[in-house]
Amino acid sequence: MDIQALRSAHPEHWMRAAAIRTLTLDAVAAANSGHSGMPMGMADVATVLFEKHLNFDPKAPHWPDRDRFILSAGHGSMLIYSLLHLTGYEQATLQQLKDFRQWGARTAGHPEYGHLEGVETTTGPLGQGIANSVGFALAEEILRARFGKTVINHHTYVMAGDGCLMEGVSQEAIGLAGMQKLGHLIVFFDNNNITIDGTVDMADITDQSARFEASGWHVLEIDGHDPVAIDEAIVAAKAETGRPTMINCKTHIALGHAAQDTSKGHGALTDPEQLEAAKKAYGADWGPFEIPADIKSQWEAFGARGAAARADWEARFAKLSKAKQDDFNRAFALDAPKKLSATIKAFKKQASEAAKKTATRSSSEAVLEVINPIMSETVGGSADLTGSNNTKTADLGVHTPDNRAGRYIHYGIREHGMAAAMNGMVLHGGIRPYGGTFMCFTDYARGAMRLSALMEVPTVYVMTHDSIGLGEDGPTHQPVEHLAMLRATPNTNVFRPADTVEVAEAWELALTDKKTPSVLCLSRQGLPVVRTDHKTKNMTAQGAYVLADADAGKRQAILMASGSEVSVAMEARAILEAEGIGTRVVSMPCWELFEAQDEKIRKRVLPGGPVRVAVEAGVRLGWDKWLLGERGRETKAGFVGMDSFGASAPAPTLFEKFGITAEATAQKVRDLLG
Repeated sequence: MDIQALRSAHPEHWMRAAAIRTLTLDAVAAANSGHSGMPMGMADVATVLFEKHLNFDPKAPHWPDRDRFILSAGHGSMLIYSLLHLTGYEQATLQQLKDFRQWGARTAGHPEYGHLEGVETTTGPLGQGIANSVGFALAEEILRARFGKTVINHHTYVMAGDGCLMEGVSQEAIGLAGMQKLGHLIVFFDNNNITIDGTVDMADITDQSARFEASGWHVLEIDGHDPVAIDEAIVAAKAETGRPTMINCKTHIALGHAAQDTSKGHGALTDPEQLEAAKKAYGADWGPFEIPADIKSQWEAFGARGAAARADWEARFAKLSKAKQDDFNRAFALDAPKKLSATIKAFKKQASEAAKKTATRSSSEAVLEVINPIMSETVGGSADLTGSNNTKTADLGVHTPDNRAGRYIHYGIREHGMAAAMNGMVLHGGIRPYGGTFMCFTDYARGAMRLSALMEVPTVYVMTHDSIGLGEDGPTHQPVEHLAMLRATPNTNVFRPADTVEVAEAWELALTDKKTPSVLCLSRQGLPVVRTDHKTKNMTAQGAYVLADADAGKRQAILMASGSEVSVAMEARAILEAEGIGTRVVSMPCWELFEAQDEKIRKRVLPGGPVRVAVEAGVRLGWDKWLLGERGRETKAGFVGMDSFGASAPAPTLFEKFGITAEATAQKVRDLLG
């Protein structure tokens, strides 16, 4: 690569891009850790994008109609950190760059949402950023249809590398984006032919341009170091409004360094002599973390440019009706409408009085039928299981390129892509997404679900067919370990409601939370209403509560259960009470919320003394916290549930054969009582 030719062809551009490259080298060297090559290779693309195209204002990082910039190749985090510092983001100080990857710094090893303004999503797990971007673009289309293009009209730009495109989630994302014709989505492919192990062709020979074209994308191919070609490609991408665009940028990893075009260039380039040689090649005769004032002022001017665009937007926004402005601001603040609480209370009362045996997946649909009309920010969907997940209500309308106002998305058989896109919608703002699949396939959505929790975004996952109760589809589809896996994830509320009333309460909690994702674990089989006595209070908010207490004298047993097994516990209680054994039933729809309660509340629900039996059609892992802890004792604790995978048979047969029955539960209590 002729560095001198690049320098002389576009000297001002070159020095602006050199600022990114030198800051990257300095920060990685100071940390003795990081990934230098990607920022050095994509500095030219980033410079042109921020200089001439990206609509942003560092003084208003959360401006709703800004362009979104997503660094999907999150290991190249010094690229975005350098850009944010150079353009004048207040939080991206020079000291933060010096503290790259250190304790307490905003400049984490990979970009983290919520740590540093200007970082739109947490990236690092490859493929997530490009998959999130589809949600960003979908959110923009839905909101533009709702509020008009004078208020919502921007682009989402993504930088992705070979690693992102090899991860399977990327195909789920680009297939969905192509089908939805997301014309405001533009992806830059950092085509440098290098991975950690060596050249790309050691593991992959995919023609990425052909792949994107086959998925319905507009594809351009350019020299990723030619600023004129980069600019022309972005102009052409913005002009193509009927398809998303992939710009295949041929680049050199670690450009200008001794490690250029090698796998070593991917990682931390810390050799001081090689670092100085690279700076000399750039013509960057300045010290560590120094940027000449004229170059810094040029970058700051790019950042200042957005103030006028934002002011114009604010003037346009002010022309909306007061009601629309309030609705817009409420949705972006993630505030539920005031009438939600009363709506849920009325629904609960009706459900308690009707006492209709219903599968909780159907209960969920009934709840959504009263929620969706009053929460215009909800966007539903399913991974090709709409009729099974019961996630579509009549008022939503299907979102297609011809119906941007539609609020229901057919994601196709793309669980991971769906979950990642929903994260993107929440991160974009103004949308409350929920999407469904079978609970067993939380395995497929797991990567994105973990990031929901890590980023503290309230994505809602509707997971139906939550146990062996789904029946004949057999062990491949019957989740037994999944509740334990979900409950083990920090900052995730796992709801397993026992009946229609608890389903309504779980939905209210999920749609009013601002920082915690929710998983609704719902049954295929019909369940009786156990909350026949109407209470206006949201009992699920306590996490666990006394559903029925001992009538037959002294309380000798406490039965704890969630979901479909609460009714099993209630039947067991009837058996035990008839034998004179006083029995309390505790419904535990959300462990996380119960754990957050004051000890005095937990003690009232789970006092010491009585024997304890937990009933759940899943594995025991996790239950010992409530069986042995919280004043429990091992000699007085038992579990009725699964210790193996399921089997293919009708649900009633499975519960009988695996011993998850009222009689088995009652016998466990008798055995513990001696």
